[in-house]
Amino acid sequence: MKYVKLFFAVPLLVCLAPMPYGYYILIRIVAAILFVIFASKYYEANKEELAITFGILAFLFQPLIKIPLGREVWNMVDVAVAILLVVLWYKERNDIKENK
Repeated sequence: MKYVKLFFAVPLLVCLAPMPYGYYILIRIVAAILFVIFASKYYEANKEELAITFGILAFLFQPLIKIPLGREVWNMVDVAVAILLVVLWYKERNDIKENK
């Protein structure tokens, strides 16, 4: 789970390119699952703001009730979430190094 955030940022950025519809559905499913896991882990770590953030993202990306934001808005969401994931990965990596 150490690099999941970093690696998942890449498929989110690939969503900016024209891809088959099935790719976007797959990303929504994987994102929803990962974001629920992240929300749970942050909740257990008493990081409620991040738990709520990932809970909202899990709802936004879940594939059952599609939220029609339009291609441009989804592109902005994908980029923002990818940046969030990379920043959190970097911050958490540095926190682990400092605690050793």
